[in-house]
Amino acid sequence: MSEIILHAKGLNKSFGAVVAAAEIDVAVPAGACLGLIGTNGAGKTTFVNMITGYLKPDSGTVEFNGRDITQLPPREITQLGICRSFQIPQLYNTLTALENLEVSFGIVSLIANKGSLFTRTERVIPGYSKTIRQLAEESLEHFGLSAYRDKVARVLPGGVRKLLDIAMAMAMRPKILLLDEPTSGVSTEEKFQIMEMVMHAVRQGNTTVLFVEHDMEIVSKHAERVLAFYEGRIIADAPPEIALKDERVVKYIVGKSHAATQEH
Repeated sequence: MSEIILHAKGLNKSFGAVVAAAEIDVAVPAGACLGLIGTNGAGKTTFVNMITGYLKPDSGTVEFNGRDITQLPPREITQLGICRSFQIPQLYNTLTALENLEVSFGIVSLIANKGSLFTRTERVIPGYSKTIRQLAEESLEHFGLSAYRDKVARVLPGGVRKLLDIAMAMAMRPKILLLDEPTSGVSTEEKFQIMEMVMHAVRQGNTTVLFVEHDMEIVSKHAERVLAFYEGRIIADAPPEIALKDERVVKYIVGKSHAATQEH
């Protein structure tokens, strides 16, 4: 059994009378891939925000590699190796795809050099043995983005923007990557290709993945384990072939039509 890399213990979070998280307890083995499902407001994003430090729980703890990180700010949590992408890509819209990645690897260089100012893309990053420019070029190729190298981010198609955002998150070589709806806003034709590309990239780095997703086909194909959220609670925690047929999951989340499809 793989060691537990992330452990959320008894997390609770309320916003006035609204319970966003109630006694959330999840242990995540290193290298696992978990899909988080639930309707809007079910608690998925609150859970992700507590893991990444954007929200502090009212009670409970988050442990990363056995260390309590509950009260750390997001920047420190990122530097420890927990990175995320957002539902709406966080890009520098006036920069090209290559320049966006150079910024990300420049931040990696800044951290590696303990705060020394980075000014040149020809600078070699300690521990990487490659320059910022080389790493950015490699990342473009790795995510199938080379054709968009010199296009500014604001004109990129939705699916490409998603991939670029995730590529930027991967620049930190995270131990855990959290993806918030990686296929939302992407055409049906693109979504499977994008998810395949993402999963191929993260698997090469043996990265642990938690992804929030509304498309049950994506969840069924890529998640080894599903966490189903409803009204701030986890109502199922099991492999997709079991979780997606759970009575409460069918009733509150996936619907009978999808459950029937799973039978065939």
